[in-house]
Amino acid sequence: MRKGTVAATEMATGWGLRTFTRDALDKIHAATLDVLRSTGVSIDCDEALDILNKGGCWTNKKTRVVRFPDHIVTQALSLCPSHILLAGRNPDNDFMMGGKQVGFTTFGVGVLTEDLETGEIRESTKEDVEKIARLTDALTHMDILTAPVAARDKPDSSYDLHMLEAALTYCSKHYASDSEDGERTKKLIEMAAAVAGGIDALKQRPIVSFGICPTSPLQIIKSSAEVVIQAAKHWLPINVLSMVLAGASSPISISGALVTHNAEVLAGIILAQLTNPGTPVIYGSSSTTLDMTHGTAVVGVPEMAMISAAAADLANYYGLPSYVAGG
Repeated sequence: MRKGTVAATEMATGWGLRTFTRDALDKIHAATLDVLRSTGVSIDCDEALDILNKGGCWTNKKTRVVRFPDHIVTQALSLCPSHILLAGRNPDNDFMMGGKQVGFTTFGVGVLTEDLETGEIRESTKEDVEKIARLTDALTHMDILTAPVAARDKPDSSYDLHMLEAALTYCSKHYASDSEDGERTKKLIEMAAAVAGGIDALKQRPIVSFGICPTSPLQIIKSSAEVVIQAAKHWLPINVLSMVLAGASSPISISGALVTHNAEVLAGIILAQLTNPGTPVIYGSSSTTLDMTHGTAVVGVPEMAMISAAAADLANYYGLPSYVAGG
């Protein structure tokens, strides 16, 4: 089992960072409940709508909008595990996610890379994924692998399968996988199960997890909902990672952006829990702010670091493991 640093522990001495007080987090949570109850989230997937309707949510098949009663939100959060095993092929590289344990990962998924030999900016390839997998395996401070680039030289119908093959072949750490839709998720799970020793062994030692990004503001598209459902059915960890853009797809204030962000993440978490209660879920954030001069998302700015820190605070508020982008 890998051991990492610990953040934000309650101590009488030393320096720390707290983005919001408990009362402020309560207000963000209350505002989020209002959005989920009154406005709702667009979920364009018939299977997801059926699951949510059966679970007690208010669904409108015509508009594809789901609204969430407060007690459903509370109940779903109570079912979420506070700690999640992100198993590696090598048990020495297992990482237990949760509490205030801190881990590090590479981040994905870009489609361009700089060729180290020629300096050319080109589309990334499966070979690039393999090299990064080997490098991540060797870096002692990296706890899990998220492919920073995609296998763009492989067919669109199977590129993510090739990326999983590269990860499982060249890295003995946990792999956080992307997936295009439900059918591809089934195939990725089959591949991981073959390596883990069967589907039951994979459930006990999940060497792969999955991630989805809601489409801001307040949408979960069909393919993303399918990934959540398939991961949940197989008891595999799912990272619901919002990419709210403050000033574009949400209010520009950090607290306002967090309400939209929080509603999107909680909607995905509720879908996972109503699909299979107790599914391990991760509270994710890659939200940032809009550069109004160039009309683009920016990273490496103070606002992104502030949103990421606040998202981690919200995850702690709910007792959930968090996965946030660095600022």
